[in-house]
Formats: sequence, C-alpha cells, structure tokens
Amino acid sequence: MNNGMVRVAAAVPSVKVADVKYNVEQIERQIAEAEEKGVKVVVFPELCVTGYTCQDLFTQRLLIDEAERGVLHIADFTLGKQVVVIVGVPVNTGKLLLNCAAVISGGVMHTLIPKTYLPNYGEFYEKRWFASAQDYNDGEEVEYAGCLVTMTKAPVLFNLSDDDSTQFGVEICEDVWAPVPPSNHLALAGADIIFNLSASDELIGKHDYLKSLLAQQSARTMSAYVYSSCGFGESTQDVVYGGNAIVYENGKLLAEGERFSFSPQLVIADVDVQMLRAERSKNTTFVNAQRIEVAEQRFYMETSEKPLSAAAQACYRTVDAHPFIPRQEDMQRSCQEIFNIQIGGLAKRLHHIHAQTVVVGISGGLDSTLALLVCVKTFDKLGYDRKGIVGVTMPGFGTTDRTYHNAIALMKSLGVTIREIPIADAVNQHFKDIGHNPDIHDVTYENSQARERTQILMDLTNQLGGIVVGTGDLSELALGWATYNGDHMSMYGVNASVPKTLIQYMVRYVARYEMDEQTAAVLLDIVDTPISPELTPADDQGNIKQKTEDLVGPYELHDFFLYYVLRYGFRPKKIFWLAKMAFQNNPNTPTYSDATIKKWLTTFIRRFFNQQFKRSCLPDGPKVGSVSLSPRGDWRMPSDACSDLWLRECEELSANEQ
Repeated sequence: MNNGMVRVAAAVPSVKVADVKYNVEQIERQIAEAEEKGVKVVVFPELCVTGYTCQDLFTQRLLIDEAERGVLHIADFTLGKQVVVIVGVPVNTGKLLLNCAAVISGGVMHTLIPKTYLPNYGEFYEKRWFASAQDYNDGEEVEYAGCLVTMTKAPVLFNLSDDDSTQFGVEICEDVWAPVPPSNHLALAGADIIFNLSASDELIGKHDYLKSLLAQQSARTMSAYVYSSCGFGESTQDVVYGGNAIVYENGKLLAEGERFSFSPQLVIADVDVQMLRAERSKNTTFVNAQRIEVAEQRFYMETSEKPLSAAAQACYRTVDAHPFIPRQEDMQRSCQEIFNIQIGGLAKRLHHIHAQTVVVGISGGLDSTLALLVCVKTFDKLGYDRKGIVGVTMPGFGTTDRTYHNAIALMKSLGVTIREIPIADAVNQHFKDIGHNPDIHDVTYENSQARERTQILMDLTNQLGGIVVGTGDLSELALGWATYNGDHMSMYGVNASVPKTLIQYMVRYVARYEMDEQTAAVLLDIVDTPISPELTPADDQGNIKQKTEDLVGPYELHDFFLYYVLRYGFRPKKIFWLAKMAFQNNPNTPTYSDATIKKWLTTFIRRFFNQQFKRSCLPDGPKVGSVSLSPRGDWRMPSDACSDLWLRECEELSANEQ
C-alpha cells in the first residue's frame, strides 16, 4: 500500500457468448495490463468466463466443464503475478448450479463466492438456471479448478498482504439491489473495498439510478465500491449491455469507463484505505452498527371504517400524461441514451453475423425514419460505408407525394443506397391470382401491400447478403397495428421497445443535435406528417386520407394505457381514473372527455389481448426502457387469453361527456 492507497481496477473485456477460449484469452490480456499498471485487485463482469447471456446453454455440461478449465487456465496465468483477480463463472457443485465469483491469485483459485439474490423478472430469469447461495449447505467441500474449496453462504473477507492488511469482499450484481445487500455485512465485518461482478442491461434512466445506488451504498458503508458490468459482445437478443466500469469511494466517483464502448476497458483508481478507516473511526453510527443486535419489531396500524372526507379522497399528486417522454431538462441526454442502446444492439448483431449490409423499407413516416437514422449512426460507429445501407421506397396505392419526396430526400441527404420499387403491378397481379376485386378496399387490399413490401425487403436481403432492419414500434405492437408476416416481421427490430410518442421526440432530437440543416428540415417535416400506413388511396387533393389515429385512437392515450398495464398491472378502473387526472384540466395536453378515454381504453384492451399472437413471434430487438413486449423476457401471455374480465370492467366505467 502506497501512503494508504490501494490500486484497484474494473475490467470490461470483449466477450463472445459461450466461447470460453476466446473469453479467457481476453481476460488474461487485461490481467497482464492490470499488473503492468500496478493494480492490486481487478474485478471482471458476472459470468464473464462464459458470457452472461448463455441462457439455456448453462444447462449444457460441456459449457460448464469448459468454464472450469477456463478458470484453471486463468489461475495458472496468475502464477508469479502480484495481482488478485475476480472473475465470474457458472459452477456445478454436483447438486446445484451456482453463479459464482472465483477469487484467484498466485496461481491458485482461493475460493468461490456464490450469488445470493437471483433476479427472476423482466428479461432476467436466473432462477431458471441457478440456485442461490441461500440454497447451499454451509461447509460442503467442492473440488473445482484443481482446488478443494469450502463454500459458504456467509459473507467472506479477503486480506491483502499490504502494510495495513486491506480487507475486501465480493458481491454479485443483484446483491447490491437487495434491501440488505451482502456488502452491508461485509463492510460491518471490516471490508474496506467491495467488488461487484455485474451484468446489468441498459434501460433509459437506469444508468443514473445505478450510479445513485452505488454512490449511496459506498457512502453508507464507508467503503470503496468497484463495479464491473458486461458490455459489447453479450447477446442483444432483447437487451443491450453498456459495459459499465465504475469506482466509488465513500460516495465519491473516482473513475468511470465509457459506456457503449466497442473496445475492452480497464478502469483504474487508487483507493485511500486509510482515509476510509479514519472516517469509520470517527463515525459513531458506523461503530455502533458493528455491535448492535436488531430485535424483531412489529407495528399495528388501526384502520377506520368511517367514510372518507372529500379532503381525504383528494389525490395529492400529479399524473404525467406522457410517462414515456423524458422531462424537458433530461430530454437530450435521454434521447442520446436510447439512441445509443439502439445503435449498440444493431452493432452487435451486425458484428456477430459479419454483415455490412442492411435493408430498410423507407416510407417517409416516423418509424422508418428513426430506424434509418439508427442504421446510419451504427454504420458510422462501426466504420462501415453508408452505401451498405439500402433504403427501399416502395410506392403503392396510398403513397402521397409528401411522404414519397420526404423518403427520397432523407435517403439522399444521408448518403445511403436508394432503391425504388413500385408495388402496384405486383399487388394487382396478386389480386388476380387470388381473385380479389381491387375496388374493395378491405383488409385483404391493405395487407397484400404490406406483405408485398416485406417480401421485397427479405428477397433483397438474400440477394445482397445482409439483414432486414425492422421499423415497427412498441405502440404498434401493443395494438397489433401491423400486418402479420408483413411489416410485423424483420431480422432485427431496432424500434421494438420505443413507443410512438417517444419516436417523435427521438427524431426531433436527431434533427437538432445530430444532423445538418438540410437533413434536419426533412426530419422535422416527417415529424409533422400525419401518422398513416398509406394503404388506401389519398383524397382528391393528394393528401393522406387513412390516418391511423382516426382508426385506433390517439397514440398519447394508448401509450398512457400501455405504460400502466405493463409497468404496474393496473386494472382498467384505475387506469381510467389516472387518465382523467392526466388529460383533464391539464394545460399541457389535449383534453379528452370521460367517454373518449373509456372508448379508447376499451379499444386498447380488446386489441391488446386479440393481437398477442403477433407479439408471440417477434424478431429480436433491443430493450430501451422499463416497458417492453418481448415474448422472451418481458411479456409472456397466451395468444388465446380471454379479455372478458377486463372488458367487463371497461363497460362498467362511468363515462360522462364533457
């Protein structure tokens, strides 16, 4: 220890999912770099030996055995080196499969620390594969990586052989999110530094919350907190990992890596252990917490059965009418974060399949515009030629001059490859083949066009050797406002968890901060264009006749309903009540009557249930917020679920016209 300082590092290596050999090589490369720079302890991400996102591959014995050999290889690599290494690895004890941290130094794997709290929600279903440390019998010996290890569920302290015998402890990802993290006990037992191996995905707003959590935990325990989370290379099937590497000391940020980096990172900081111990010695609360015993206490609150007064029934809070839209002061940063998640997801997919070509259908509408912008920025970041982005405009029976010219102008200004393929002749031939009268503008008339466009995109992709990037958004998926196996399908859907109301702000953000004046003008006109699938002919003046919100209702209402149905599982009665507070007597939003809210809430519920079959087979796409409809992690619902219970409550709502 140099003047009370201990040098620590959070490493984020490059990863290939289920490629243990590659992962071990990358880990060893960063170990060598860490030792060269005088690092005493370096922590790597959760399950970094295999990759965190292996899912059901964790049930494969070959992968588990190879991971053990990987840890043995890492241990051998540390022989003669003056650095302690902490890596994440799945461990089969013979009875349980555990998500562990392996602590290694001097050619020896000293012990394994099993994860205590396993998330089992959203996209994280760790209990599907792993058991908790709480399930393990204390004192059992496990032979692993050439060592006989006695594993325990109790917190474990490690000592560094420095002047002051610095002590550290380890916890894993979700542990720090628990009400009583293991690091609480570790710090009270004397740990100066806590190392966290993590695999936390990126969602809008989550990074700020994470930093606040780590800062508070570091401050509360008067410790240094070194956090490493997996990044580029993990699967982006449904979520994206930003590669967070963060070091706090008593609540103060010492060092932080670059999020969404496509390169490995080693974030180094010097922790002043003497300062931490001095702070602890002066803090009587911390000293008392080390010796106090907490007895169980129960409090009983009396409830009253008398009717509530008007004041008691009043709601002392405001309800945000646009829960998906960031606050104005956070708008730029939040839009940039969402954009980066989309870019990171697409970049990983292209990198994984070694593709430098994407095909995108460009309609001149909001969704395809955002998808194209994501493609452009992804190609720029990967160093690919924008000509590898093939934008395809496919004018049909309802295409208007405004959307057509905007589509062409946008593609020209962005410098992508432009393909124009009219679909009228092909669709008319299809009508002849199936015996449909083209004068009947029914669902067959509309869906035939959508499927013809998708067929063109898919076949072009086969011809050019790339992938079709989907354009559909979260709001459309919730309502089922997509043609099954038409615009519903792609090879990677970058907008799949971005709601319609947010897309408008995203495009405005890109226009303002990311583009030149000419491109920005086109983007802003697209934002101001009525939302429409343009599947029926325009009016006599050539304007859009088929307006989506006239047919399914205002998207700002549907996004409001969607948020409270998915995020909290509220019943229609409560959502109706919240919507009235949000959209009535609010100068910043349109005013909707009770009857209007009831009408579109009923429509939302009916369509949400009836259209689940489209969501059950969605393509992959990155998750950007707390609400998502991916059938693989966020929303699992039978396609034949009955909506009667919800619709009956909608019918019973009191809806007075205003």
